[in-house]
Amino acid sequence: MAKTNKSGERYFSRATIDFLRELDLNNRRTWFNANKDRYEEHVKAPALRFIADFAPHLKKISPHFKADARPVGGSLFRIYRDVRFSKDKSPYKTSVGIRFPHVTAKDVHAPGFYMHIDTDGTWMGCGIWRPDSGSLKKIRAAIDQDSTRWKRAKGAKTFRDHYELSGDSLKRAPTGFDPDHPLIDDLRRKDFIGVSKLSQRTVTGPDLIPEFTALCRAAKPFQRFLCDALGVKY
Repeated sequence: MAKTNKSGERYFSRATIDFLRELDLNNRRTWFNANKDRYEEHVKAPALRFIADFAPHLKKISPHFKADARPVGGSLFRIYRDVRFSKDKSPYKTSVGIRFPHVTAKDVHAPGFYMHIDTDGTWMGCGIWRPDSGSLKKIRAAIDQDSTRWKRAKGAKTFRDHYELSGDSLKRAPTGFDPDHPLIDDLRRKDFIGVSKLSQRTVTGPDLIPEFTALCRAAKPFQRFLCDALGVKY
């Protein structure tokens, strides 16, 4: 188990990254089963501890997002891939995905926070990925109807200093919007997500909780805009 010190709790470690790297090279059930104890110790257990310890911090940011430390069906994504409709039949994900969704996420598509740990790069995200058509229309309508507030949300210094807008976009203007609309680049978005890179030192260091918390706070104007657009509480 990772050690603690005055600065705080250490969750992930070099052993976490090493396991993911080796899994990428040996993505087979026989290898995983032989190394499952390493997964439990260096990936799953620290991830669940991180989720549980982050929960009170998330509640202070907003009581309308949830940190669920259950080992199955909670904030930690399963390591098993769904290969039913994929040409890639590799059975395991070679990254760690942790989500902190809006409490209404089971009923409507709503914003959330996310952390992704990968050997190729680690990052955290905020916002909404692949909203359904109804939610997408609401967000675009809110941008169109209150463009000043949208520009303030995405341009707020706390947000801009830490995040870059990311995700896919339509090649053309969405139905009902002028191609010359001053915010057409935003209206063409299919995802409304902000991404902030995390160093491996941060992820494996003693200040992961405070640094991740600060990033979530910095996303407030962006998250609040999306929540209001979708009619859910921030």
